[in-house]
Amino acid sequence: MNRLTGQRVNNAWRRMLGMLLALLLPMPLIAANAPLGAGWRDVRPGDSPDRVLEAYRRNELNSFDPNLLHQVPRAGLGTWVVIQPQAPLLREERVLSITPPPLSSVSLYRADGSVETLALDDFSAPAHGHGRLSFRLTDDQPANAAVLLKFEPALSAAPVRFELQSWSDYLHSDARWLVFSSACFAIMAAMALMALCLALMLRDATFGWYAGYILCYSLIQGMRSGFLFHPLEIEWLAGTAGLIAPTAAALSVAFAAVFVTRFCELPRFAPLLHAPTLALAVGMPLVVLLRSSHIDVLEQAGQALLNPLMILGAALLLLAGGLSGARGSRRAWYFLVGWTPLLGLTAMTSAQNSGAMPDVEWLGDACLAAGAFQAIVLSLGLADRALAMRHDSNVVRELADVDALTQVLNRRAWSERLEHLLGQHDGQPMALLFLDLDYFKTLNDRQGHAAGDRALVAVADSLRHELRPQDALGRWGGEEFVAMLRGVDQQQAMQIAIRLCRRVHRLEIPVNEEQLLLSISIGVAMRQADDTVESLVERADHAMYRAKLQGRNRVRLDEKLEDRMVREWPRAVERGHE
Repeated sequence: MNRLTGQRVNNAWRRMLGMLLALLLPMPLIAANAPLGAGWRDVRPGDSPDRVLEAYRRNELNSFDPNLLHQVPRAGLGTWVVIQPQAPLLREERVLSITPPPLSSVSLYRADGSVETLALDDFSAPAHGHGRLSFRLTDDQPANAAVLLKFEPALSAAPVRFELQSWSDYLHSDARWLVFSSACFAIMAAMALMALCLALMLRDATFGWYAGYILCYSLIQGMRSGFLFHPLEIEWLAGTAGLIAPTAAALSVAFAAVFVTRFCELPRFAPLLHAPTLALAVGMPLVVLLRSSHIDVLEQAGQALLNPLMILGAALLLLAGGLSGARGSRRAWYFLVGWTPLLGLTAMTSAQNSGAMPDVEWLGDACLAAGAFQAIVLSLGLADRALAMRHDSNVVRELADVDALTQVLNRRAWSERLEHLLGQHDGQPMALLFLDLDYFKTLNDRQGHAAGDRALVAVADSLRHELRPQDALGRWGGEEFVAMLRGVDQQQAMQIAIRLCRRVHRLEIPVNEEQLLLSISIGVAMRQADDTVESLVERADHAMYRAKLQGRNRVRLDEKLEDRMVREWPRAVERGHE
């Protein structure tokens, strides 16, 4: 079983790597974008587009490199941003993109005085970028004309970068991102759905907690990238990104904490971290309730606690998984392989939000890929858990069905098997053999119960080897055995029973000092149309007692079936005394 499980896991790893390579192929490539210059300043009362552009030409704005990630302040009334195309200049239709898409709306002020406003959750625009905000600049606009943008105020501001591309280059990069992100979200959704199905089928809540975590993480990425709004067009989520994304982040940590507790078996491998992990699982929903309380003091407390708890929680889960893995939890390594890259990317994103690594523009897409990668890895771990549960279930079922001493079916399991066979009504003949060891009580009295147990094991093994694999052999109780022979007629059943008598006698198990050997008496009954388990066993049992009364070590057929002219069957084995 271990070798088979190992092969399955290795094959799954190969498939996972192949899927990961296929997933990364459509990742957006960094195209050669037009060089840009830029400046920004806060919005002031009385500002006009012409006045802001004039201030930019006089170098009165704060300059920055728009090709790198930059945190544009969005306090007060908002922020003006001026983007200046640099040489070489081409007079063609272009697209100005803002990546990643900000949560607040952004307005483009055109030369003709019109204003175009876009937002992450805006559904009114005729064309909308995917994973970005995109403004189309027509070819009648001078190539060297500055582009004026206004960022509306927002509670928080993530770094953004600006790209100016030709229309054809934009369509190419937008399509690549759409394919890439769709693949990532499809993988996460498929893994979560599979986990929910397994949770219901196996009645194991571990799979449910995993599904909750993956769904929350997918919701976070869907909000931040705008995938839920474009292309999915889920309009009822409009205006909720600022509330749902932090809530989903907190709940994802809570789900992950409960999942790690069960999946990595913390009570067994890391008991000291079990209570803190459960406290994290309880604490994160409480923080969500604080943020949603509509009480200023509580909302501020919840907002202040959210990010520190998420950082500490992620580190705690990594520590718990590492400690469990080091102490022997095999599935903890699945968690570590999937969780560590995501934790590293989360730390890098947090650092980037503070102004570090402005040239690392692929973190957003990497978080999507890491989410899909983690979903695959943890699904493999869950598959390993499901296989282990199935193996354990089979072992328990086998222990429940098999007689512990003789390793044949016990009375309950054998009766259930017979009841199933009787209910099939397939027209095949069926014979029941009721077997009882002769002189077994004498053997127990003379040699002890240990010798009796050894005799039972030897007889059961002998019977099992004489019968066919499809024949149901069971221990009825004490020294009594039963066998159900399917597809044999009366004559064949008698021949098989005689062979069993001979085989047991050839074991030459001594009963006493007078060279008396252990033997077996067998009663045979053929199934009738109206038979039940009880009636069939009763008739075979009566036939066995007739064999006992007529000298032991012999076979007798159910008296209803025996020919009236033939009541005595020859001994199975000739010997000097009975």
